[in-house]
Order: sequence, then structure tokens, then C-alpha cells
Amino acid sequence: MFKRHRNLRKTTGIRKLVRDVYISVDDLVYPLFLEEGTGIKTEISSMPGQYRLSLDMLDEELNILNELGINSVLLFGIPLEKDSFGKEAYNDIGIVQEGIKHIKRHSPNMLVITDVCMCEYTSHGHCGIIDESGVINDITIEYMAKIALSHAKAGADIVAPSDMMDGRIKAIREILDENGFEELAIMSYSVKYASSFYGPFREAANSAPAYGDRKQYQMDYRFSIDAISEVRSDIEEGADIVIVKPALSYLDVIKKIKDTFEVPIVAYSVSGEYSMIKAGSLNGWIDEKNIVMEKTYALKRAGANIIITYFAKDIARYLREDK
Repeated sequence: MFKRHRNLRKTTGIRKLVRDVYISVDDLVYPLFLEEGTGIKTEISSMPGQYRLSLDMLDEELNILNELGINSVLLFGIPLEKDSFGKEAYNDIGIVQEGIKHIKRHSPNMLVITDVCMCEYTSHGHCGIIDESGVINDITIEYMAKIALSHAKAGADIVAPSDMMDGRIKAIREILDENGFEELAIMSYSVKYASSFYGPFREAANSAPAYGDRKQYQMDYRFSIDAISEVRSDIEEGADIVIVKPALSYLDVIKKIKDTFEVPIVAYSVSGEYSMIKAGSLNGWIDEKNIVMEKTYALKRAGANIIITYFAKDIARYLREDK
């Protein structure tokens, strides 16, 4: 006869003692949308509570993050001018480059991660240089390397290439090393699916493709084996951290990578996940706090070390409330 074990989780004090999945504010990265101009604080209609900010409006947001103990941000830029080559992406006085400097002056201990891509900067909205056949991989990675170097020179702590071109991690690692940035980490969007969960982001970053889609270079969600090969390739080329994007629909992928590689894993809880929860909450259909925390614990349970989330400020407050 086996003895029946007591259900220790029914007692609040013991439940806290024996839980084995934890979330800390140190696990959270908060995305920021920086827009060229002045006096800009524009709420993103599909993402209530999220804003596009000009640099002169950024300090209030940084003060809130500092007070909540959130020490990491991910920067996206919206330039005034776009062209087919996305030249503002590697402009040394571009919006992200100036944003890095501003944040470092205001909050020297803030870890600044920069999205390295071209979709916000190109007039066609694609993530690289294009011709009639689509995005040209080999030419695009030269531009990715230029963008990453520009961010490094501005003071970025981590560069995060999100374009999904083959070979871009190697190209970025080489140009960083050649210019004295051997210690600067690369956080690669290694597993980025062609997902319908990105819709609100494209409004936020003004980056919707003018034609076509991104299935040529993003991953097909009907396949899972590709994730392992993509991560392995990026690690071999020099990636220090890997991202799975989106997060919630790909818990199995996060777990598979965790079981296969000894590398920090980032789950990017994307705009569509945020907007669905916000819509449900604003309509009184769901309990926002409990949904957000359940989802976040699921990401940690699957194996994520770091979580990029638009709910970072809310999660920081919830953690304080629950202490």
C-alpha cells in the first residue's frame, strides 16, 4: 500500500515555500517605441497603455521603470524618413542611436538591447534589401552588420538581430569583433515564426509590408524541427542568447530548445498576445492580472530565462502586491 501524500499546496504558507517556478523583475525586458520628433506621446490604438515616444518624452517612462526595478529595455525606432535601403537604421545619429545615448545619460545602469532590423526604416516595409524576387539575403546581412555596429558605437549593451537572414549572426559577430566590441552580446531572434500575432506591432512601429508578406524569411509554424537547426546555426555563428517569437503559442519550442542547448532563452510575448488580453480585460471578460501572471509563469515553466513583454510594468507591480 502506498501512503497518500498530503497536498501541501493547499496551505498558503507552504505553497509559497514549495513552489518551483519563480519570476523576478530581473527576468523582464520592456519594449520601447522611439519616434523622431518632439512632444510625441502617442498611444497605440491596438495596444492600450503602450506609446510611441519622442526622446524629450522618454524620461517619465524611464523614471517609472527605475522605480519598479525594471532594468532592461528593448528599443525600436520610427524614423521621419524611409527609403528602399533603410539608411536611417544605420545613421549614427538616428533615433535608436540617440535613444541609446539618452537612456545611458538618464539611467546609466539600464541594460539597453536594440532591435537590429530594417522593416521600420524601409519604404517597402520588408526586413532587408529587395529585388523582384524578394529579399536578397547576402546583401541584407551586410546592412544588418552596419546597423549592429552603429548601435554598438552608440552604447548598446546587446544587439538583437530580428531579420532572420541566413548568416547574419556571423557577419555581425565579425564586424563587432573587428571594431573592438568583442564583449558585446548578440541576442538572436533565432526562432521567429511568420505569425499573425504581430499585427498590433506593425501599427506601433509603422512597419507593415507595403506588399507581400514575410514568409520568405520567417519560419513556418507548421514545422517544429527547423527550430533546432536555426538555434544551432546561430550559436555556432556567435549568438550568446536566443529568442523564440511569439511566446505563448510556442511553449513546446521553448522546451525543446531548453532541453537541447545550454544557452539563455528569451520568450518574446508579442503584441498580439498583449492586445488580446487587453481587449478581454477592457470588456470585462477576463481577470487581467491572473491571466498575465498565469501566462508568464507558463513561459518560465517551459524554460524561458528572460521574457520580453509589454506587461513588464504590470508584472513588476503584481510581484510587489503578492509579496
